Amino acid sequence: MIIMSKNNFSIKDRLKSFVYAYNGLKITWQEEHNFRIHCIAAILVILFSVLFQISRLEWIAVSISIGFVFVCELLNTSLENLADFVCQENNPKIKRVKDIAAAAVILSSATALVNGLIIFLPKIVSFCAANHIF
Repeated sequence: MIIMSKNNFSIKDRLKSFVYAYNGLKITWQEEHNFRIHCIAAILVILFSVLFQISRLEWIAVSISIGFVFVCELLNTSLENLADFVCQENNPKIKRVKDIAAAAVILSSATALVNGLIIFLPKIVSFCAANHIF
């Protein structure tokens, strides 16, 4: 009897992994308010990026910042779901784990905000000065 190894490459399995990932995004969109807020913020930042015609390096910083926040939010959500599954009752150790994961989201969001201020604040000030808004 030949036992197939789980290490065999399968295009079908690779395509399924994209379906699973999309499903994770869909679930997170439907269930997590903060994820939707991050999505709206990302869309606004992308619109400002186009409007202010940011440089290639600025696009890199913006895209990494957006991705960093999304990754932290998704990991936080998955960790919270796992913790809730493992322990349904209030548990100070589970709370600690969840708080630390939430801190990663806050830290990534603060980092993205700082990057945004560095990139967009001078552009906004220049725009306002040129249009005599101040």
